[in-house]
Amino acid sequence: MLVLLPPSEGKAAGGEGAPLDTGALSLPGLTAAREEVLGELVELCAADETKAQEVLGLSEGLKGEIAKNAGLRSAPTRPAGEIYTGVLYDALGLASLDAAARKRAEGSLLVFSGLWGAVGVSDRIPSYRCSMGVKLPGLGALGAYWRAPMAEVLPAAAGDGLVLDLRSAAYATAWKPKGELAGRTATVRVLQSKIVAGVEKRTVVSHFNKATKGRLVRDLLSSGRAPDGPAELVEALRELGHAVEAQAPAKGGKAWAVDVIVTEV
Repeated sequence: MLVLLPPSEGKAAGGEGAPLDTGALSLPGLTAAREEVLGELVELCAADETKAQEVLGLSEGLKGEIAKNAGLRSAPTRPAGEIYTGVLYDALGLASLDAAARKRAEGSLLVFSGLWGAVGVSDRIPSYRCSMGVKLPGLGALGAYWRAPMAEVLPAAAGDGLVLDLRSAAYATAWKPKGELAGRTATVRVLQSKIVAGVEKRTVVSHFNKATKGRLVRDLLSSGRAPDGPAELVEALRELGHAVEAQAPAKGGKAWAVDVIVTEV
């Protein structure tokens, strides 16, 4: 099972680890692309603070992120699973998993990133600011930039098992499973169910979405479940206590659509 996660806007400080070694990150086929994006970002932030603020879409209160980006090559690092914070990662709770579940997390979770493409949760990275929606002056939109490198490495990383896609729309632009692999992919949407005047209403809510996705992954890791495909995923999630509705694609080459229904966080 390969689980695709979005990153978080907020990030913890880089810790006290050794500086970045892009060659030591997971998915080594992305190393050259990572170096290119890293070089462009560092150069931008070191050369022109005003332009960097505009390109990165930073408020006045976040201008300190520019200097942090400029120093990425010498900044301290820590595991990506500790760098990324926020609702999804709080619910996932990597630090509190038992040893077996943590090992499963290290082998199956990939966090997508505008700067790194995708990293494993044990990969050591510095804290940074660069979303997938950024358009770097020398490279253009990062979502488009990453498509070719990702298409080269991710099918092999997925192997012949399930791909559980929990990414937000911006990060999904960087890679879309195709062909037979798409048929083994499940995209998840979280819907909040409310009864209004005796009628059920379902809506997509951001906080419910992030927290529930974190819990889904935690439950799968803690239980040791590794579904072979989308149908087995639906069965596993139901057995783990989640209300799930699923729709198989009408034709080949499309991902399964899985809805998780919640009433409260």
